[in-house]
Amino acid sequence: MASSASAAAAPASAVSTAAIVTATSSSPSSSSSSPSASSSGAAGTWDETIKTGKFLIAGGVAGAVSRTCVSPLERLKILFQIKLTPTAAQEQAPTVWRSLVHIFKTEGLMGYFKGNGTNVIRMIPYSAVQFAAYEQYKKLLLTYPSPVDDLNTPRRLFAGAMAGITSVCATYPLDLIRTRLSAQGEGPDRKYKGIYDCLRTILREEGGARGLFRGLSPTLMGVAPYVALNFTVYESIKRWLLDQMQVKELSVPVRLLCGALAGATAQSITYPFDVIRRRMQMKGCSGPSFAYTSTLNAFTTIIRVEGVRGLYKGMVPNCLKVAPSMSISFVMYEFCKKLLFGGEVQGGRGAL
Repeated sequence: MASSASAAAAPASAVSTAAIVTATSSSPSSSSSSPSASSSGAAGTWDETIKTGKFLIAGGVAGAVSRTCVSPLERLKILFQIKLTPTAAQEQAPTVWRSLVHIFKTEGLMGYFKGNGTNVIRMIPYSAVQFAAYEQYKKLLLTYPSPVDDLNTPRRLFAGAMAGITSVCATYPLDLIRTRLSAQGEGPDRKYKGIYDCLRTILREEGGARGLFRGLSPTLMGVAPYVALNFTVYESIKRWLLDQMQVKELSVPVRLLCGALAGATAQSITYPFDVIRRRMQMKGCSGPSFAYTSTLNAFTTIIRVEGVRGLYKGMVPNCLKVAPSMSISFVMYEFCKKLLFGGEVQGGRGAL
């Protein structure tokens, strides 16, 4: 208060003189620092762009490698998910091993990789966007809604959920096409000639672009918690092991185990949504078999017709697929990121 009163009582000339001196002294400084600040801002933006690009590359490579490695089990899972009543061939091949043998006998070695081309084309942008988005959402949540030194579990879950939603929305049509190509048989049962033919047929026969997003709702409901749990469980296990083992970095086998546990945990909890997604994606391709009107209708119909077990069809090959898939994905991502960043650790101890 005393300081304010004395300032108010100062003569006008003194105030004017002080203002002139301040303006004179600050003007050159501000004008000379402006280009520097602008240059610094542009450099910072460019650095962030380069960094995001590296995250995208690392994520894309991780997704392509991991999905190709588990392609046979991925296709088997889809075939199990869309199976309603057993055919003669399926009666003879009710187990994972016998089903794999049946595919080899009827379609040859390449039968294990049917739809994998589309899957890789989808997984490169999907995995790239997912990993890069997760890094960006984590960075955002470190400062908003309040600055923190490290993310707690709720913030990690939110970052993972948003990364999952972002990646799905960006690549969903490719996922639908991959499902259609993986599910079709050979000879008279083959409806689509390839990726382009499948895309053109869906656009022409199933309501245009809207048909390419069939099953998006259950996909988002399943993917958001799946990705959230996946990243959170993986990072939590890694942090715990780093503390227990008193090391700065975990070995590759240990990180593979972390990824396997994270993937299996997340997929087991969210698996029913994956089944519903596949069923709804097949609408328009399988006649009245999967004529569900909504996600809720699909959920109740499957339980009524096939029982609760119907929501877990393909769970065994899926668990066999998810564990190595997520292990390879996380380890490949970390390897590529370290390679691209020259060994620089990104995100601090225990981070991806």
